[in-house]
Amino acid sequence: MGGILSKSGTGEYNEILQSASCKRQRMSCIPDEDNPRLIPNLPDEISIQILARLPRIYYLNVKLVSRSWKNAVTGTELFDLRKELGITEEWLYILTKVEEDKLLWHAFDPLSKKWQRLPPMPPVAKGEEPRKVLAGLADVIRNWLGRRDPLDRLPYCGCAIGAVDGCLYVLGGFSRASAVKCVWCFNPILNMWSEGRGGLTPLQSAEVYDPCTGLWSEVPSMPFSKAQLLPTAFLADMLKPIATGMTTYRGRLCVPQSLYSWPFFVDVGGEVYDPESNTWLEMPSGMGDGWPARQAGTKLSVVVEEELYALDPSSSLDSGKIKIYSHEDDAWKVVVGKVPINDFTDSESPYLLAGFLGRLHVITKDVNHDVVVLQADPHNRSSSAPAPLIDSLGEQSDSLVESETDIWKVIATMNFGSAELVSCQVLDI
Repeated sequence: MGGILSKSGTGEYNEILQSASCKRQRMSCIPDEDNPRLIPNLPDEISIQILARLPRIYYLNVKLVSRSWKNAVTGTELFDLRKELGITEEWLYILTKVEEDKLLWHAFDPLSKKWQRLPPMPPVAKGEEPRKVLAGLADVIRNWLGRRDPLDRLPYCGCAIGAVDGCLYVLGGFSRASAVKCVWCFNPILNMWSEGRGGLTPLQSAEVYDPCTGLWSEVPSMPFSKAQLLPTAFLADMLKPIATGMTTYRGRLCVPQSLYSWPFFVDVGGEVYDPESNTWLEMPSGMGDGWPARQAGTKLSVVVEEELYALDPSSSLDSGKIKIYSHEDDAWKVVVGKVPINDFTDSESPYLLAGFLGRLHVITKDVNHDVVVLQADPHNRSSSAPAPLIDSLGEQSDSLVESETDIWKVIATMNFGSAELVSCQVLDI
């Protein structure tokens, strides 16, 4: 983030500004006919101050004004200034699956309530060594159910999605049964994808990617200690341990786990990585055993204001509950008794969770199959309620359920056609 944008003034003004008196001397103030000022009659450092205060949604149009404006709004100086001024903006980025073989990203600006479609992700590089899908019981069941494995058709299937330093990262995954070793980075400032260095080791349980150097480094493999306790060699060979979620909580990486043999999943707690000791620890039993599952094999969560939340789908298929994890009690407890989600049993990903603007958000589809973003503030609500945390085993009255439904507010809707939700991230730049 050390890049400095250099601009100069027009030929009409030949004076040289006193750089020693400029508190924020970032650009050359020497006039140059080939590089006109950003705004006539104003020093460029003041023009940058003005552009930095524009909402981000305008930058795509602003860069069309001139080459100098484009360089300004696609340079790091302007966004570094936004950080210093405390006027960064959080945008929600949603990954969707179109049909069965295409992924598309969409960005939502909560300030302007507008959506933007990101440039398509680059195709998976050819030449990857193909990985044969294991035959046996899983293939028989798959054929019997008439379903195809997602690895056979979806690019970047099972990839990891992350956000670091204001950029989106898509790491690894599978494409047509082949392991993908590449890393793709989306820079919202430039509005483009770029490829990072490869080196991801397929099937390695844990690696660390440094976006500054583009290098991978290994960390100790997850021990999957619960998988070692299977009673027979047959079960150990059939049920493979996988990570079913991942979140950073209280300075550690929490990874719930399951044993997997398509289409069967068995929850087996999880493990926690401590970066200070560079070791894996067994996840507290209450945290791992009670972690709500979105559906078989996936456990979503989000941290808002240093609190860990998860959505527990209801058996009624038309609602759910928001649970919060209490590390003091090592237990998940209900904090919102009803979330208005619809029955999408055929959907692979009926909802997503996100935390931005200091609030909890649920991304799902309404009865018209439009994508909706629901917002709630369970933290403030619980602080004013007489009984902030409701025991998950306790009964709730109808009036309480109705009042909890009312706390949700729809902040955005969008029709993405038949696209399904895959993942989401929040960038603050």
